[in-house]
Amino acid sequence: MDLRDSWTVFFLFCSFWSITFCGQDGFLSLSCGGTVSFSDSSNISWVPDTTYITTGKTITINYSDGSSSTNVSARFFPKSRGRICYRIPVDNSTTLIIVRAKFVYKNYDGLGKPPTFSVSLGTAIAANINLAKDDPWTEEFLWTVNKDILPFCLNAIPSGGSPVISSLEIRPLPKGSYTKGKEDFQNKLLRRSYRIDCGHTNESIQYPMDPYDRIWNADRSFTPFHTTTGFKIHDRFNQSNVMEEPPASVLQTGRVLARRNTLTYNLPLDVSGDYYIILYFAGILPVFPSFDILINGDLVKSNFTIRSSEISALYFTLKGINSLNITLSSIRFNPQINAFEIYNMVDIPSEVSSTTVSAMQVIQQSTGLDLGWQDDPCSPFPWDHIDCEGSLVTSLDLSDINLRSIGPTFGDLLDLKTLDLHNTSLAGEIQDLGSLQHLEKLNLSFNELTSFGVELESLISLQVLDLQNNSLRGTVPDSLGELENLHLLNLDNNKLQGPLPQSLNKETLDIRTSGNICLTFSTTCDDASSNPPIETPKVTIIPKKKHNVHIHVAIILGTVGGATLALILICLSVLIYTTKKRYEVSHAEREETDMRNWGAEKVFSYKEIKAATSNFKEIIGRGSFGSVFLGKLPNGKSVAVKVRLDKSQLGVDSFINEIHLLSKIRHQNLVSLEGFCHESKHQILVYEYLPGGSLADHLYGANSQKTPLSWVRRLKIAVDAAKGLDYLHNGSEPRIIHRDVKCSNILLDVEMNAKVCDFGLSKQVTKENATHVTTVVKGTAGYLDPEYYSTQQLTEKSDVYSFGVVLLELICGREPLTHSGTPDSFNLVLWAKPYLQAGAFEIVDESIHGTFDKESMRKAAMIAIKSVERDASQRPPIAEVLAELKEAYSIQLRFLEYCRNEN
Repeated sequence: MDLRDSWTVFFLFCSFWSITFCGQDGFLSLSCGGTVSFSDSSNISWVPDTTYITTGKTITINYSDGSSSTNVSARFFPKSRGRICYRIPVDNSTTLIIVRAKFVYKNYDGLGKPPTFSVSLGTAIAANINLAKDDPWTEEFLWTVNKDILPFCLNAIPSGGSPVISSLEIRPLPKGSYTKGKEDFQNKLLRRSYRIDCGHTNESIQYPMDPYDRIWNADRSFTPFHTTTGFKIHDRFNQSNVMEEPPASVLQTGRVLARRNTLTYNLPLDVSGDYYIILYFAGILPVFPSFDILINGDLVKSNFTIRSSEISALYFTLKGINSLNITLSSIRFNPQINAFEIYNMVDIPSEVSSTTVSAMQVIQQSTGLDLGWQDDPCSPFPWDHIDCEGSLVTSLDLSDINLRSIGPTFGDLLDLKTLDLHNTSLAGEIQDLGSLQHLEKLNLSFNELTSFGVELESLISLQVLDLQNNSLRGTVPDSLGELENLHLLNLDNNKLQGPLPQSLNKETLDIRTSGNICLTFSTTCDDASSNPPIETPKVTIIPKKKHNVHIHVAIILGTVGGATLALILICLSVLIYTTKKRYEVSHAEREETDMRNWGAEKVFSYKEIKAATSNFKEIIGRGSFGSVFLGKLPNGKSVAVKVRLDKSQLGVDSFINEIHLLSKIRHQNLVSLEGFCHESKHQILVYEYLPGGSLADHLYGANSQKTPLSWVRRLKIAVDAAKGLDYLHNGSEPRIIHRDVKCSNILLDVEMNAKVCDFGLSKQVTKENATHVTTVVKGTAGYLDPEYYSTQQLTEKSDVYSFGVVLLELICGREPLTHSGTPDSFNLVLWAKPYLQAGAFEIVDESIHGTFDKESMRKAAMIAIKSVERDASQRPPIAEVLAELKEAYSIQLRFLEYCRNEN
């Protein structure tokens, strides 16, 4: 068949298979190190790589490929010690892409030392490159698109030389392709081992013969007889289930045996692992052969028959193999195969939780330093200053960095086991660490800390606490003795004094106390190991005199007087102690009585809570406070049971605060309190249960994929939540500032009505402090009002800022902080404001494109932008926000009614 016929087949094939593009739609071809744009012999456009990377040096490499001399540009990275990443924008509407890279050395530096390095895509180490083995070296991967930016990185290894790259190509693939048959192998990157056009003996086939620019190599290395025949186009091709769409020029050639009963391909594999195999068959012969298919000697398909004018494919996965043998064994006529693809399935490690990533980005910003924290913190390699276990950040070392304060975002690093903040200029009270329930080692030495605070008491897993060389004053708190796992407490060189608590007097605990004023387990300061040296007192010897009887009398009287004084002191101490205990019991009873009078429907016993939750069987939520369990009351009503883990006074205060607030407020858009349990060591809140989950679940969880929220539903949720906040700010006395407004604190009932929850951090504003409350910063990274963060002055406008972030999430469908994309897109507020101010609605969540009225969107966007103004005085009150949202909601309802009438 001549070239003209091949082109006819190609265009017919595109027509019948409805390929979405036969040109270069979606192609990106980077000439690494290149300086000019150009088109190659296939009319593919190439551009320099400078838009996507700013480091490295460029060079032109001249080498011979055996028949001619070739010049290629390349980019190399001398003295590189870590990751060098291209950040490639990809279209989220494309589900699968080819990522193809070419690496060339050819002794460009005259050193004769070809480099070795690895390449990674996202969190996966995709391949190891050894240019001493092959030069040039080409790698090709199939990547499932899940973000709008793909990090493609070259990773230097010790003594491996300078990584070098010549070209990088991105090609979109047909939707739904390369998924069949590997359902049990989720979250895998496909690395091409072979893509063979069977029976083809000439040069490789790619674009434009393959509109997706896959490279199909000839199988001339194999010996069986091949046949080429005319390809018969038939309507039945429209019914083909071969989603990979191999090109007609590949399928019209095949490999067939004329005189033997078996056709075998022996295919060496360069790495052991799991493999994905696709075999293609096309009925291009007048006979319909049947045959068995064996892979590595195992029968995987029996009596397979090729039908005339049909295209079919078979999909297989193999685990843990290091060689591959594909055999077709004849049953009727001679076996035939037209093409096949072999891919190594590479594990893609799980990403670190967005909460952890967001917290670390805020921490990086607070340092004022570029710590190189980009992409995923743990994979493919952990960031500087951290260690990981899988996808969990378990160690953070920021020693010798000028932090000045710890900040509330440290409390979001819930998986930390080791935290080293020594010599970081910390001052004041130790705080914002109480939620780190897994923390085992904490180093806060060589700072200017002055107070223990109450956070340390909650670190139930703590084993090592290093507080040496600070300015801690006063006494050591008795509560540290409740840390059962603590085996090293270093208090050297502080300003502590007084007796150490007896709760710390354990054989398993090593306490270091030198360099303090007076710190011992005894009531006197005679322990040299705990005190500075004391000068030996001078002794005066009185000579015997005639009147020595008076001296004896004086001694006796002094002794009696001292004993009497000691007895008086003991009695006074007992009196004070008993009075204190009586007060504490009375205070506790009064507190319990007050709590019962706050209006909660029921005070539950711990035994009742255990019964209601079936011994805490089903967990439905988790946070820094503890866990939330699903329960059912004796009357059949479902409830959400929140169990506090925080044993500190801060936790008690937060618990009592939440009971106090919730027992006083009743509003249809605020989660109501069903009751509580406040027994020794048990602090439990019982809420009404909302089966719809949280707004965050519907925007980012599994529900977001199944049934994305419509724009009118998002507006209704926003209006409901704003009503709840408006009641807190304006409908209650004293006014209440929520302080932790976020998507996960907006819950939905079965009819998708929204209610605001979690009042543990809330603050009441009385008339005496009508303008603001000065308080330690609390809240969630990404939602925190920047003015509140810098001034520690809390107002209702701080809630407005947080709610404005929620509105931006509803509009854009993305979280407040993300580690994908370019640095200027990490923060939702900074990224979205200029677009929405300009009326550029292309950033609106694509799941609601084409379904919203532009005026409705404009109103919602404008009030969201005003709400997140950095200057709190420029933000509207929540009542104004609510009014604007109601109007946007009404406009959208009228728009939908109009659309229904038109249809």
